[in-house]
Amino acid sequence: MGKDINLKKMKKVLLTGSEGFIGGYLVKELIKKGYYVVGIDNLSKYGAIIRNHSESKNYEFIEGDVKDKELLKKVMQDCEFLIAGAAMIGGISYFHEFEYDLLSENEKIISTTTDIAIDCFKLNKLKRVVFLSSSMVFESASVFPTKESDIKNSPAPFSSYGFQKLAVEYFAKAANSQYGLEYSIARPFNAVGIGEVKSGKNKELSKSSANLALSHVVPDLILKTLDAAESVEILGSGEQIRHYTYGEDLAEGIVTLLEHPKAKNNDFNLSTSESTSVIELAQLIWKKIRKNDHYNFLFKDPFKFDVQKRVPSTMKAKRLLGFEASTSLDSMLDIVIPWIINAKKQGLY
Repeated sequence: MGKDINLKKMKKVLLTGSEGFIGGYLVKELIKKGYYVVGIDNLSKYGAIIRNHSESKNYEFIEGDVKDKELLKKVMQDCEFLIAGAAMIGGISYFHEFEYDLLSENEKIISTTTDIAIDCFKLNKLKRVVFLSSSMVFESASVFPTKESDIKNSPAPFSSYGFQKLAVEYFAKAANSQYGLEYSIARPFNAVGIGEVKSGKNKELSKSSANLALSHVVPDLILKTLDAAESVEILGSGEQIRHYTYGEDLAEGIVTLLEHPKAKNNDFNLSTSESTSVIELAQLIWKKIRKNDHYNFLFKDPFKFDVQKRVPSTMKAKRLLGFEASTSLDSMLDIVIPWIINAKKQGLY
């Protein structure tokens, strides 16, 4: 009985897409911050994965599709907060292999989620929604570092994924304008961490995607370095600039948006301030895994949607929220490389 009373006192958060890559970090951070977490996921990408928090008394998992309005409303109606994280997502190869599916599926997901959020907000239980956008909304940007306010002046994204993520931001703002739904927008940049394995998608890959061991660049280069005889293939020139941001840092930033007064109806770039080229990343990975071997890189044709420069301004989050993504790339790799080596031994790649 005491346990039930304590749970009733806890603030309840619904996290859609809870079993995804960033979702895993979010559940852990939410529990750490004292929330009771309800996660919903259809397990379409990775299948069922046992995580450290899976058996936590403060976590309730529901296997289901967020496009199911009746189910979603039943789950959301007694939650005070919502993190809208569910999406079809999978790195750069997904942008090419699933161009239409990304647009269609993710639009259905965010439409249904926002519809139900509006209904629950009207019932005076739901207080705020954190919408997960993406750095890809800035893929056509020409001003660097790119500030949040530059979204008003940047050309529209040219990939269907970037375009749809921009639509997510429009859903948030339009729901607020018409219905008063309180929101915050999080734009994560280049998430790095443990937990990503091969997806369950069964599709013949294009030539470019076939050159990827995994759809995100960090695990892709780690796997290629582990398997390389003499050289590692890199798609593009290697001069592409990214801001690799640790999953735990991103989760801390996203969770901060739930209740921070200055996050109300506001948008934030969540990212490290450190710029790294792909070739610098590849060299660092090689030195950590094969420091006694001479490295050699082969450059292959790039993806059509491979943005050459993605450099965010991180000052707004620091100034208004006191948030900084402080984990260095070097430290991230010391965590991720051993995890991938172990996962590879278990046949997860």
